[in-house]
Amino acid sequence: MLQMASFTGFLRTILIILLIYYGLKILMRIFAPFLVRYMSKKMQERFGDQFQQQQHANDRNRPKEGETVIDKMPNKAKTSDKKVGEYIDYEEID
Repeated sequence: MLQMASFTGFLRTILIILLIYYGLKILMRIFAPFLVRYMSKKMQERFGDQFQQQQHANDRNRPKEGETVIDKMPNKAKTSDKKVGEYIDYEEID
């Protein structure tokens, strides 16, 4: 058998929902600064660790003093012996 919800039960449910909503809103105002501060510290640590790893990688790849390093291969000669096509000399006719 179906039971009809009473008006007082409905108001009680709405009141509970509003209390939970405003309670969470107040708690977030209190704890949000701590949460943001904690997250920013964690991100700062993470970026610091990545920076340290980058520095160690650069130190390992750095040549020793007095060592000669060539970073780039010399360019090949631009001229080639390939025939690109036949050159045809022409004159303009007016």
